[in-house]
Amino acid sequence: MSTHSKYKEKPVIGITLGDINGIGPEVVIKALADNRILNYMTPVIYGSTKVLAFYRKALNIENFNYSSFKNEVQHKNINVVNCWDEMLPIEMGQVTESGGTSSFMALEQSVKDLNAGIIDAVVTAPINKHNIQRDEFRFAGHTEYFASAFGAQDSLMFMVSEDLRIGVVTGHIPLKDVSKKLTKGLISRKLKIMETSLREDFGIGKPKIAVLGLNPHAGEDGLLGTEDQEVIAPVIKEFKDKGKLVFGPFPADGFFGKGQYRNYDGILAMYHDQGLIPFKTIASQQGVNFTAGLPIIRTSPDHGTAYDLAGKNAANENSMRAAIFMAYDILKVRMKNMPVAAAD
Repeated sequence: MSTHSKYKEKPVIGITLGDINGIGPEVVIKALADNRILNYMTPVIYGSTKVLAFYRKALNIENFNYSSFKNEVQHKNINVVNCWDEMLPIEMGQVTESGGTSSFMALEQSVKDLNAGIIDAVVTAPINKHNIQRDEFRFAGHTEYFASAFGAQDSLMFMVSEDLRIGVVTGHIPLKDVSKKLTKGLISRKLKIMETSLREDFGIGKPKIAVLGLNPHAGEDGLLGTEDQEVIAPVIKEFKDKGKLVFGPFPADGFFGKGQYRNYDGILAMYHDQGLIPFKTIASQQGVNFTAGLPIIRTSPDHGTAYDLAGKNAANENSMRAAIFMAYDILKVRMKNMPVAAAD
């Protein structure tokens, strides 16, 4: 099957259920319950029809229907790929071995189907980074797993909402290691991925990018640290010399406090919380985590498993819905820019 042959129908978006004891199944069901989504795309859920039936009953959601995936995608239905045969125990709100097993098996099958061209993009529901660990999964999270699975030399955690796009140079590492990890080469690679993604995934012809400083007041001319002057600023200059619209380094507090972020297409933060705290505050349950720099498209909601909400019918599905439609939108942009292939 050619990867894009199904475009004669509709784009096919894979969705993993994540940890079956978290809110993943709930937000997937709620996001897909409005069947008007089938006018745009064909969803393929990776998990289990038994898990979906359990949560549909537990949440008392009646207007959610699906079909088991057999040999080919059914374009007028929500398809479900059963990634395991037995009924894994569901303990809503609990961290269990079966929760990690279900997360990994769904991920593994989605990667196989991406490679086979059965699905065109994947949206991942939240996993627990601890119980998913096994011989086949020794990664800090989804981002690193997909980068490895598709042979990407590097990738970028890119948090995206309608009005804000923030990438992080260093992701899931301790704060004490950030300064040691920051190099001109690393910042340059992440900045290049962001600039390329803004053009090729979001259709922005000449993206304007802001780079945040590491230290308070962006180092205060070396008084509060030298990384801003000696490591970050030279990279910005290199990109400017190449004609790129890259600016900074900006002190992070004033940059967000004064609303400067509204003037830029993308923002590169130096570490996880520097980017994600303002993002989650501003995006307000509408944010999406996009892994930029991969040959495939992977998005996810910007929240975790939220075990405390599991099974209470209290989880907000807006971020999951936004992740599904962002995968669809990025796919459209990439397809628009893709050279027309010769007929088979």
